[in-house]
Amino acid sequence: MASLKQIASDLGVSTATVSNALSGKGRVSEELAEKIRDHASRLGYRPSSAARALKTGQSGILGLVMPDLTNPLFPRIAQNLSIAAEARGLGILIADSRGDAARQDEALAQLVGRGVDGIIIVPRLGTAPPQMDVPMVVINTASDPRNTVAADHRGGGRQLGAHLGELGHRNVVLLGGNRASEVQQDRMRGMTEGLGPEAHTCAVWGEEGMSALPGLVAEGATCVMATSDLLALGAHSHLSRAGLSVPGDVSLTGFDDLPLATAMHPELTTIAQDVEAIADQALDVLTLRIAGRPDPAPVSAIPMRLVLRQSTWPPRRRDLSVTLSSHHSETDPTGAK
Repeated sequence: MASLKQIASDLGVSTATVSNALSGKGRVSEELAEKIRDHASRLGYRPSSAARALKTGQSGILGLVMPDLTNPLFPRIAQNLSIAAEARGLGILIADSRGDAARQDEALAQLVGRGVDGIIIVPRLGTAPPQMDVPMVVINTASDPRNTVAADHRGGGRQLGAHLGELGHRNVVLLGGNRASEVQQDRMRGMTEGLGPEAHTCAVWGEEGMSALPGLVAEGATCVMATSDLLALGAHSHLSRAGLSVPGDVSLTGFDDLPLATAMHPELTTIAQDVEAIADQALDVLTLRIAGRPDPAPVSAIPMRLVLRQSTWPPRRRDLSVTLSSHHSETDPTGAK
């Protein structure tokens, strides 16, 4: 089994330097620390948690609180955080608040009670996690005053809006899941900015908003911009049931670039988060806080990437009321609604 001594010998540094690099303590340059972590990972080095606890008074275990592990985005974030922690010789205990504010507070208290050295939290929408007795990092959005690490949700929305503006869309529906979500609000702000002042936007929310989509398209909307890929999937179903095609009758975009985006037909134009960079930055800040060292210089929100697929197209000018009327007649011979 690999040891600190072997890693130090291989790289020509002291065991103290290796120990400091893996624990985030001491004065080790980021370049050297990364080199040490990479070599330790290749050798399969795993520190003894018992030895660490005796020597440092720390468990080498971090807590992670996620808002809803049934959402495919959050297991992906958790996996990248776990990989980043392992590269630093740390383990992670994961708790799921299941969208409940009280359960979120309870999970935080339980993790502290189990002796974690620090906590990473992706808070439930509309909540502000309480201060805890251990260092904590918040992954949310830049508009949250307690946020530590964030993807550039507003910038991502701006990229999508600019793309649709260039295609000629001027009447656009913004579809959100919950008004209380700061992330979704930031994404919508960016979408509106990207579309430009000439565009007319209408924001709708939740299941009621999805049900309204066919009517809004009949009234002239040429694109639906959803604040997540999951919402885009639901929107696609509502539009299809109304006899509307994507992108023939209406363009559609999502957000997050989940695997389902390429399983949809047509494949979904969306925005991808750099989840790996988010995880690395969160771990960098948390390990510094655990070591009692100052945070690194503030880093701007992590950029997102526009992923162009087949669900967006220039708007087509035609009367869709005939399409919807014909579809209702086919599905209900009596004409009843």
